[in-house]
Amino acid sequence: MAREGKKLRNPPRIKILEALGAIADGRISKIREKRYLVRSSDGTRSYDVYVDISRRIVYSNDNGTKYRGYIGYPIIAVLMVEKIISFDKSIAELLKGIPWRSLNEKYKKYAIVEDIVLKKIEKGGIPRNRVLSFINKVLRELSRLEVIYSEKFV
Repeated sequence: MAREGKKLRNPPRIKILEALGAIADGRISKIREKRYLVRSSDGTRSYDVYVDISRRIVYSNDNGTKYRGYIGYPIIAVLMVEKIISFDKSIAELLKGIPWRSLNEKYKKYAIVEDIVLKKIEKGGIPRNRVLSFINKVLRELSRLEVIYSEKFV
């Protein structure tokens, strides 16, 4: 479980693609300043997200962030929407409608799901190396942010 005040680790690579898909699907809603609601791909869950980059504080109740200690896709999506980290609209458009949760549950390994998604993007006309380069760029940007997990927003 993520500890209060602990720096979050970089996420698995696929979480960058999940964040792009969430944006493309229109699943991010700004509630008020620094607060967002991000709906899951199957619509059964909603994640409460808080991002205060000036203080380097973030929160999300998604499993990756809260229980595994990495920057989860809901936070990544918000950082992209707020133009704090890079966003690629052409890649995002090819990720519309992907059933992330069911794919992750079916295959149990992110590498398998990532390969399936990368093949879909390639069929859409974007070379795999461009997508991998974008993922690496975002991971570098996330590392530089050094965000801290906090359940105390004030």
